[in-house]
Amino acid sequence: MRALIQRVSEATVVINKRTKDKIEKGLLIFLGVEEGDTIEDITYLTYKITRMRIFADEAGKMNRCFHDILTARIMVISQFTLFADTRKGNRPSFIRAARPEFARMMYEMFVLQLEKETNNRIAVGEFGADMKVHLVNDGPVTIWLDSKFKDY
Repeated sequence: MRALIQRVSEATVVINKRTKDKIEKGLLIFLGVEEGDTIEDITYLTYKITRMRIFADEAGKMNRCFHDILTARIMVISQFTLFADTRKGNRPSFIRAARPEFARMMYEMFVLQLEKETNNRIAVGEFGADMKVHLVNDGPVTIWLDSKFKDY
């Protein structure tokens, strides 16, 4: 399971020209699921993401985690292209991305686990939809996590 995390000052997801959800200060997470991912991958990522010190303290240093920022929110967008394989030719292969029915289940479980972990509603897109995601990356801060490279 892969997560591309962006610290944002705002993010909005639009589907069919209608705003589906939006957040202000917080984290925008693009989530990719691959075959073989398990609840352990979900647990690792949700734990790591909510405790990663990527918010600034009074001195401007990244010393605060999501739990320290009372007004922070999280948005999660499914994105199978995080498993693009570009080693051959010019057209990416997505063979490592999970089948849609499995990916949807894991995506929904990830969102539920984040809601439990943060005790807050998670903003979401729509699995499999053509979405327009608008964001203002704060920093910019963009971090890549892969649950297969755990560092407990």
